[in-house]
Amino acid sequence: QVQLVESGGGLVQAGGSLRLSCAASGRTFSNYWMGWFRQAPGKEREFVVAINRYGGTYYTDFVKGRFTISRDNAKNTVYLQMNSLKPGDTATYYCAAGLFSGGDYYYTGRYNYWGQGTQVTVSS
Repeated sequence: QVQLVESGGGLVQAGGSLRLSCAASGRTFSNYWMGWFRQAPGKEREFVVAINRYGGTYYTDFVKGRFTISRDNAKNTVYLQMNSLKPGDTATYYCAAGLFSGGDYYYTGRYNYWGQGTQVTVSS
């Protein structure tokens, strides 16, 4: 079992930055793919970025160059640094953990555990 707790969301003006954190329980955190997804009102949950156990990172096009994912296995924590935020980034951001060998990292069904979400609101 893995429990995930996100933090760091809030209200920020366009062009600003936020850093989200996701703290995980469990002793095998380092083995998991970790992903960030987001969901805006009335829309489906969508993939944002993922990081594998080796530190390899995978970004969706609309955040490349603006968002950075990182993980600290000693602290069982994954981070999402978000810069140059836009109003379109407004959503609830979810952290997810999954044990899989690779591929389909953008698919919600690959992830076994989810956090409760943290709200990010970007004002224009």
